[in-house]
Amino acid sequence: MNEFKECLPLEVGIGARESVTVAPFHTVPELDDTWPGFRDMPAVLATAMMIGFVEQTCIEALRPYLPPQQRTVGTHVNVSHLAPTPVGMSFEADVKLVEINSNSLLFTVSCRDEVGLIGEGTHTRAIIDLQRFAQRANEKRERWKCAKATHPS
Repeated sequence: MNEFKECLPLEVGIGARESVTVAPFHTVPELDDTWPGFRDMPAVLATAMMIGFVEQTCIEALRPYLPPQQRTVGTHVNVSHLAPTPVGMSFEADVKLVEINSNSLLFTVSCRDEVGLIGEGTHTRAIIDLQRFAQRANEKRERWKCAKATHPS
């Protein structure tokens, strides 16, 4: 199997816009049962889900520009969540690559629901080599296992 994939040139100005309809599992009370503070919060789009959707939109925007052995990971998020979005309403994330600095990619982002602006800011992603990244994660896991074995809680 040929691993070579012709990629488009990565340039400032690329972007994407994706939309999704808010479902109950996107809401604050549904985030995680292990965090009881969320249970009695309003059933609106959770900030974590909005940010996750921004990341998803950036990932998809970059997919045609990366070879198969590369991905991007989020390294910084500076996004304000400005207004609630209830279940059943759609919202969209609009992302635009505004700066490339070596393997660091800076995006401007905005999110709008069917009524107006709900979030805006910036998001930074780093281009990684999948194999090297997995190796680093495995090495970290091994160091952690050794530390736990040497100093059990």
